[in-house]
Amino acid sequence: MLEYLVFVAAFATLLSAFVYIRSMFRGGAKPNRVSWFMWAVAPFIATAAAISNGVGWAVLPVFMAGFSPFLILIASIAIKKSYWKLTSFDYACGTLSALAIILWLITNNPNVAIMFAIASDALAAVPTLAKAWNHPETESSWPYATGVFSGLSSFTASTLWTFSEYAFPSYLIVINTMLCLSAYNKKWLRF
Repeated sequence: MLEYLVFVAAFATLLSAFVYIRSMFRGGAKPNRVSWFMWAVAPFIATAAAISNGVGWAVLPVFMAGFSPFLILIASIAIKKSYWKLTSFDYACGTLSALAIILWLITNNPNVAIMFAIASDALAAVPTLAKAWNHPETESSWPYATGVFSGLSSFTASTLWTFSEYAFPSYLIVINTMLCLSAYNKKWLRF
């Protein structure tokens, strides 16, 4: 019965993307397009690799971890006031993130693909982690809080308990927790 939590998490992930997009319309959230682009790509690769390795519904949270950023990226292009000015640091992280994907293509091994997808996603997170820490008003924590729940839900549907089934969801829990803490840092420091 707990395995159905992946569907609840998928819906919650989609809902949180729409909350983030609403914040963009209101002038609050200003996504870093390098991060959101790579956050769409890396989970899609991890999803394909996991499926090719026999993972079932447990991969749904990983897929949604790519689909929601894709929606946010498209919205950031459409909503002109939601733009965050990119720096050379952002582009460097994006380039390293893309390099991780290229290295995966060379290996053609599902587990190595997942490791490089995690590396790619983590490198893509660095600019947003820095932005959220320094400018928390430009972030909405909804996608990140939901990302923690989504990652956890993946374990309820796990049947194989292999690296390809638990690696990316474990990473999602860690990175989304870090992003939540970064977005809330100024609020926590007021105690």
